[in-house]
Amino acid sequence: MKLNELKIGNLTAKIPIVQGGMGIGVSLSGLAAAVANEGGIGTISGVQIGFREPDFLMDPVAANLRAIGSEIKKAREKSKGIIAMNFMAAMNNFELYVKKAVEEKIDLIVSGAGLPIALPKLVNGSNTKIAPIVSSAKAARIIIKSYLKSERFPDAVVVEGPLAGGHLGFKMDELLEDKCMKLKDIVKEVKLLLSSFEEEYKVKIPVIAAGGIRTKDDIIELSEAGADGFQIASLFVPTVECDAHQNFKSAYINADDESIKIIKSPVGMPARAILTNFLTATGNLEIKKCHRCMPNCNPKEIPYCISEGLLNAVEGRDGLIFSGANLNSINKLTTVKEVINRLIS
Repeated sequence: MKLNELKIGNLTAKIPIVQGGMGIGVSLSGLAAAVANEGGIGTISGVQIGFREPDFLMDPVAANLRAIGSEIKKAREKSKGIIAMNFMAAMNNFELYVKKAVEEKIDLIVSGAGLPIALPKLVNGSNTKIAPIVSSAKAARIIIKSYLKSERFPDAVVVEGPLAGGHLGFKMDELLEDKCMKLKDIVKEVKLLLSSFEEEYKVKIPVIAAGGIRTKDDIIELSEAGADGFQIASLFVPTVECDAHQNFKSAYINADDESIKIIKSPVGMPARAILTNFLTATGNLEIKKCHRCMPNCNPKEIPYCISEGLLNAVEGRDGLIFSGANLNSINKLTTVKEVINRLIS
């Protein structure tokens, strides 16, 4: 089966692979540029992206804004391909960070972990495309109805299933009891919904399937369900080009199904992560510094600081490691080119 190019507005990815954004600092300019150079879409994570800036602890907003500009610039220097940025809609200063990425002429903004209703106004007057992440046709309908008030459609929709890593758009009990709708079925429902808008308004809104995609067979199955593109994250972690520490990559290589758990994140959402000592000891972790990353976060009421956990992990210490399901096939360090070749060859 030959895979078609992925067209998002006037952007064309020669191969329909979108590298998922992974924060904090797991997918920065290095990984994003490598994927873009192979003809896919590389994604820089915008979550606490300024963690390496010298003033991050004192002024995280200024550090993040500066790093958004520098990471986009570095990606452009390394690649002429399509570069996206991923921002959590629920994070503090979401609009400020998206505006900065738009000023830097980022190609595409991908956003989930909440409904990114504000995206149309944030990219107004620019060439930046927008792709909200949804986990149901209901969420897709709400977003499209909202965007229509701005006379705008999403340029693509990322449909994320229950096998994805990080924060998930499903109920905790459904995830634990394996009662969530399968990704291919959600894709079919969202595709059907979008077709009605496409027919009425004469637009094209590609669907990008995401969550637990590991093989070419997965891609073929989702393509037959109606997916135009395929967002993949976990497979790109144990690659030479990934921006995370080697210890982080080794955690993926050594993980099995038993070590991957559904947890309740401090932000109040269910999430999938690799079980680490950090997670088993969270009841005894003192929060010494609030990074002001999430609204309504009270350090006295949460088991651990999510930013601290993610920062520890990406820098090679014991911390919080988000991952997708089914890592059994990930058992060695590889390269971006090898990952993509296995998926599309």
